[in-house]
Order: sequence, then structure tokens, then C-alpha cells
Amino acid sequence: MPAIGLGSNWSEHRGRQSMEPKASVEELLAQADALRYNGHYEEAEQLYLRILEQEPDNAAAHHGLGLVYYLHGGDFEKSLAEFKRAVELDPTNITYRLDWAKALTTVAPLEEDADKMVALLQEAKAEFERVLELDPENQEALKQLAYLEEWGV
Repeated sequence: MPAIGLGSNWSEHRGRQSMEPKASVEELLAQADALRYNGHYEEAEQLYLRILEQEPDNAAAHHGLGLVYYLHGGDFEKSLAEFKRAVELDPTNITYRLDWAKALTTVAPLEEDADKMVALLQEAKAEFERVLELDPENQEALKQLAYLEEWGV
């Protein structure tokens, strides 16, 4: 009767396992995005964090993580930090700028400190204006700026 243990079969398995290609960051990002789209926020969060361990300056992962924090559990502070980091890393990405600015307008009314609320709304306005510098016809930025003007910002 053969001994039970880590014989040659284990070595062969380990060799095959190490030869399997690792998923690229792009593939991991696509998986994380799909998980987020389908409402699997915890799994998406873990995958985005795994990507950021490999590539701390991956703007798309920061943006995706910001969306997870924003959409699931309403961790707005973390969400704003992730959106801001994505914009810092990829300043010409209109989607990142729009999402950050819209998150600012969502968080601002929750502020008890009126001065901080106004500061957040002014920051959002500045971001929407930057979007228009990149894309003068951007309808979302135009709409949001009209809302902010109605609010007196």
C-alpha cells in the first residue's frame, strides 16, 4: 500500500500550478468591475485591494474602490479619498472627475458644519468646471453646474 503524503504527485501538481499564468492586472480589474456591477461589493473590494497591492498607482482600481465604498455601505470618506486619488493619477479621465464631483455633491448636504458643506460644494463645482475644460459639451457637468447655481454655489 502506498504511503500517503507529498510524494511525486504533489511535486508535479506544484510544478503545474506555478506554470499556470497569473491573471494580469487588466484581467483582475475586469473581474473586480464585473463583481461590482453584479452587486458583489465585498468580493470586488478585495480584488481592487489586491490590484492596489501590486500596482498602488492604478487609477482604475482606485476609482473602482471608490465606487464600492460609495455604493455599498456609504463609506463616503473612503469613497472621496479613492476618487480623488484616481483623479490625481489620471487627471484627464472625465469619468473619474465626474464621479468624484458627484460624490462631493452627495456628501456635502450630510455635513453639519455649514462652512464645510459649502467648501465641498465649491470643490465639486471646480471639478465640474475642469470636466468642461476637457469636454466643453459634457452634458452631465453642465447639468450639475446648473443645479449648483440653483443652490447658490
